[in-house]
Amino acid sequence: MRAIETITGRVSILDRDDVDTDQIIPKQFLKRVERTGFGEFLFYDWAKEPGWELPRNPILVAGRNFGCGSSREHAPWALEDYGFQAIVAPSFGDIFRSNCSKIGLLTVSLTVEECRAIRDAGEAQVDLATQEVRWPGGSARFEIDPEIRHRLLKGLDDIALTLAEADAIEAYEHDRERSGPVTTSL
Repeated sequence: MRAIETITGRVSILDRDDVDTDQIIPKQFLKRVERTGFGEFLFYDWAKEPGWELPRNPILVAGRNFGCGSSREHAPWALEDYGFQAIVAPSFGDIFRSNCSKIGLLTVSLTVEECRAIRDAGEAQVDLATQEVRWPGGSARFEIDPEIRHRLLKGLDDIALTLAEADAIEAYEHDRERSGPVTTSL
């Protein structure tokens, strides 16, 4: 997982509320177990609509309750594979937000007004280190769980966190070693 400090660039706009994970990546594309190759199917049904356009920018600004619905981890994979590095919205589905943090896709909750201002500006910088989003004409602070912030700043996924404790794990395993079966008397 790559470390995140700042994400800067143009923003893509998805001005819809209650976007569920089945809309993000429909069920017929969930046959892969790898995390790659899902971006081409992102918003598959909506992409067929006349006038649909979703540029591949580093930041996606979306509506309320983004990523609601089922706990499909393929949704963050598809967004990341498409090229998004940060999603800014007024609110997120809880499991979706957790799944994003585990792969290094930053979710940022701002007010509806702040999201509109970023949308209108067309570009932004999401600064995880200072917990601030800046755009031409404005800025806003955001909250993030300190442990998730640490993990994202350092680029640590669950495996890397486990490996960081290798010495403690080895010591524990060493203490539990024995030469044969343990027997007890009744």
